[in-house]
Amino acid sequence: MNEIVDCPRCGALYAQNAFRDVCPKCSRSEEELYQAAYTFLRKRENRAATIERIIEVTGATEGMIHKWVRKGRLQAAQFPNLGYPCDRCGTVIQKGKMCSSCLQEIETGLKLHDQQQEFTRERSKQNQRAYLGKRSD
Repeated sequence: MNEIVDCPRCGALYAQNAFRDVCPKCSRSEEELYQAAYTFLRKRENRAATIERIIEVTGATEGMIHKWVRKGRLQAAQFPNLGYPCDRCGTVIQKGKMCSSCLQEIETGLKLHDQQQEFTRERSKQNQRAYLGKRSD
């Protein structure tokens, strides 16, 4: 369902939807910047350009470039110096939401948590057996 919100770039009211996170005017402006960035990057000599160089030449913001890479509009395979920050630590990545080290850290933490829960369950079972085992007549 569409919600009426303020555009984060210009402050105008617009109906937010799943396809657009800015007003139609700003969306057209972003699309023009995207076309300029894509045209710049398509030239063979510019394919290895850094984000800073793209910003300098096209006027696009770093956030816009990150959004285009995240959405797959600019393919990291074609343009190796492009990426976006990991949602957790900020390291530049080219796919997914988190870098491999953050994923590994979370996975290790989950394994440790599962081991601790299993230990707690076993301990509680042993305590129940011990209490049930003692009967006084």
